[in-house]
Amino acid sequence: MAFIPKLDYSIFKKRREMVIDFLRKDNPDLNLGMVVLFSDFENDKYVFRQESSFYYLTGITEPGAVLLMFLDGTQVLYLPNYGGIRERWTNTRVKIDENIDLLKKELYLDDIKYLGNPISSYSFSSVFTQNKYLNFLNDFKSFLDLQEKKEVFTLLDLELNSRYFSQIQTYKVLLDLFPILADITRDLAPLTHYLRRFKSEYEIDLIYKAVQITNIAHESAAQVINPGRFENEVQAIIESVFTQLGSSRPAFPSIIATGKNTTILHYTDRDKELNIGDLVVVDIGAEYGYYSADLTRTYPVSGKFTKEQLEIYDIVLKTQKYIESVAKPGLFINNNKVPEKSLNHLAKKHLDDLGYGKYFAHGIGHFLGLDVHDVGDNNYPLAPGDVFTIEPGIYIPESNLGIRIEDNYLMTNEGIVCLSFELPKKPEQIEKLMVNEF
Repeated sequence: MAFIPKLDYSIFKKRREMVIDFLRKDNPDLNLGMVVLFSDFENDKYVFRQESSFYYLTGITEPGAVLLMFLDGTQVLYLPNYGGIRERWTNTRVKIDENIDLLKKELYLDDIKYLGNPISSYSFSSVFTQNKYLNFLNDFKSFLDLQEKKEVFTLLDLELNSRYFSQIQTYKVLLDLFPILADITRDLAPLTHYLRRFKSEYEIDLIYKAVQITNIAHESAAQVINPGRFENEVQAIIESVFTQLGSSRPAFPSIIATGKNTTILHYTDRDKELNIGDLVVVDIGAEYGYYSADLTRTYPVSGKFTKEQLEIYDIVLKTQKYIESVAKPGLFINNNKVPEKSLNHLAKKHLDDLGYGKYFAHGIGHFLGLDVHDVGDNNYPLAPGDVFTIEPGIYIPESNLGIRIEDNYLMTNEGIVCLSFELPKKPEQIEKLMVNEF
């Protein structure tokens, strides 16, 4: 299972209480309301990682779990019934045993039940059967049978439903079993995403630790970048540092791209040899305690930038510094309706004015948190508690030249704070870092 720092589950209790409080205020005439949340499922090919919104509200990393929350404050967790087999195969953090009362107290839950009948397996698949979900279905039906106005809230986010694919597939089964749900289901995603967007001190601390781990991985990578190495060798150094320093996993597939690959934004083949005269774009991020970092530096394979590379590098760096200087509460990362207040539009205009706008192939940044491209509505301006990236880049395929510089920032009342300030990025600093002289 993933490494997770010691948790105080009262944090997650407070988050759930905030959700219930919001729902009560938005629905003052609603006496009966239920929130139903489904966790993700295991896959034998990957180490399990909990779905981010389920984790945000529970702190629970068990696959196949279901949470019910009622507007009266009652909260019930349902766990797969493995028939006592799972413990022989894998670590189980939350299980029903003789210590169940202590567990309920630790997790701040009113009850913890089995989802249904034993499945006699160590893994709970995504295939829905009424037998596996019997206890949950009985309780769910009892709520739906109550003769009062009622609503059910769940995570749908239908515009970007790949984020909640497993949950939506499970909920579709409930829609077939209980047709009444079609008229009383409401999407909880907008509220959950709003709460997730603004980071607490606890979350900022975890992000900063992920950033520190990523900084060290960058420094290690810089010192092994040499002609004759391969992209996957650099990847191996980076991800071994992640593991040694307590990161549970990369926050996303590591991007180590040299030569023409530097112009491919999400290149992940990592099989090309590093050649003299080429650059290497290293876009990586550690995950720590479920929170992500995302930092990019561009390195010269030979250890020294060429004149042309320096000219482009300087433009990218100055673009980042310009966006840093204007970023403040009230602006947006990207908003087409108010381009004069949109960091993305300001960056594109800046590069257009320098003649390189057509070579800036992506946005200036994104929110950062439980997901590397974290939830956040660009219709709302930046505010204290936002954590996001600023990552200008210039990509010139005809010259096999791509340069990106990316750092992570916290918005405060006074402006932004760079969380990755310790990682060198001036060209002379990059060159010194590569020979361990910085």
